[in-house]
Amino acid sequence: MNITVTLELAKRLLSAGEEPVSGQQLAEEFGISRTAIWKHMKELEEMGYEIDSVRKKGYRITKSPDNLEAFSVQNGLNTRKIGNHITHLEQCASTQIVAHKLAQEGAADGTVVIAELQTEGRGRLMRKWDSAHGKGIWMSVILRPDVPPHQAPQFTLVAAVAVVRAIQQVTGLEPMIKWPNDILFGAKKATGILTELQSDADGIQALIIGIGVNVNQQLDDFDASVQDIATSLSLESGTIVNRRELAQEILRCLERYTDMYIEHGFSPLKQLWEAHSATIGKAVRARMSKETLEGIAEGITEDGVLQLRTADGKLHGIYSADIELK
Repeated sequence: MNITVTLELAKRLLSAGEEPVSGQQLAEEFGISRTAIWKHMKELEEMGYEIDSVRKKGYRITKSPDNLEAFSVQNGLNTRKIGNHITHLEQCASTQIVAHKLAQEGAADGTVVIAELQTEGRGRLMRKWDSAHGKGIWMSVILRPDVPPHQAPQFTLVAAVAVVRAIQQVTGLEPMIKWPNDILFGAKKATGILTELQSDADGIQALIIGIGVNVNQQLDDFDASVQDIATSLSLESGTIVNRRELAQEILRCLERYTDMYIEHGFSPLKQLWEAHSATIGKAVRARMSKETLEGIAEGITEDGVLQLRTADGKLHGIYSADIELK
């Protein structure tokens, strides 16, 4: 069977929603026989789709499998640019690696790379990120904003706001942000965000925002070494979370808040970030490459720099550090 035709049929039925589409109409649209249409429907059922065959009316999809196929995520997404182009991979080393390559080849602003499994997922400081098959959302988004390079780090904070708002919307949970971009429930991490830059003398060519969300892992899905510091949305909510709906809402929120940032600057995003902060007002330890500081996190600047006041009363601007809540 031609898998491309099978997936296009799924896309066609999903776009029809609750309305059945007749086998004859599908045969005419795709230029194949009704028998071939029936065989493709069986192929979809083997892929995990539940298809209702309504007598004298046709076919409709009543349930989709828990995957992040491009057409499935795009169906009902309704964004202006983010997600218009999606590359879905069953497996890759890292969506960041794939996205960097696509960006260098001229991929459009808003292109998304999503994988069901990453074999070499990574976070900040090159730390390994466990990316189990079908359990989370592992994706990278290519943005091409017309801003100077020094503003690039702020997009990490913007993305953190987008992810928190999306999680709230879909699950009702109340995650918090540890500066600059870790999404926490209590002391446990559920999401990491990694922003990388492609630039030249003319400015930013592309921002690659990597987003890893632990969605439906259970405790024994995590390595024993991280079970006391890692969590998932399913563990926090006590239910299975629809990954497609969450991925869609993350993309919608990312577009909404990046547009807000481009149009109005960081100030309104700063307020939103601080409203969800797990860091502000807390005693923290900031581990930097050359020194470690301890103090109270008082807020972030208009540039997204963490303001840390040490015991001697001095206020320090933290641009990049590994932050521990004390």
